[in-house]
Amino acid sequence: MKKERNTKFIVTAALMAAFSCVATMIIKIPTPTFGYIHLGDALVLLCGIILGPIYGGLAAGIGSMFADLFSGYAAFAPATFVIKALTAVIAGLLFRTLHRFFHITKKSTKYVCLIAAGAIAEFFMVIGYFLYEIFLAVLASGAFNSITFTAGVSSSATGIPFNIVQGFVGIIITLILLPILEKVPDVKGWIEK
Repeated sequence: MKKERNTKFIVTAALMAAFSCVATMIIKIPTPTFGYIHLGDALVLLCGIILGPIYGGLAAGIGSMFADLFSGYAAFAPATFVIKALTAVIAGLLFRTLHRFFHITKKSTKYVCLIAAGAIAEFFMVIGYFLYEIFLAVLASGAFNSITFTAGVSSSATGIPFNIVQGFVGIIITLILLPILEKVPDVKGWIEK
């Protein structure tokens, strides 16, 4: 019985990685910064909350990284793996900690915990991409000095509002999908584990 449960969990983790990739790629809203807003952050948050920090982080990171590779954003793939994995880890850890701390019995309290965990995790995502884009801008300039760094900060800052919108949409979609997914007994058990 335990082996069957582990198999279900691993298959679910693989499916969540695939869903993260597809959700990132299926609807892309281009931004002026040559990036795009997508629905994948909802799956990143769900990975962390449903699968827990370790497996959720791996599923979110791998799925999101493959979306970058398949979409022609290979330069972002390593950073995406780390940023999205850590976003899922943060969401999973915070949600589970808040869940246990408040002994959630009301759905409204669970939603507040989800919003808090999602907001902090998505804040990390925004900062992570901001820093990585500074790194790419400085690298592309060929020299590290105060001028290239300032230019990198300026150009990277233009992406912040779009990443905030993406994170906000991810939290909203997670609020919609989590109650539906919790109706599956295994998923409910993994969340409460």
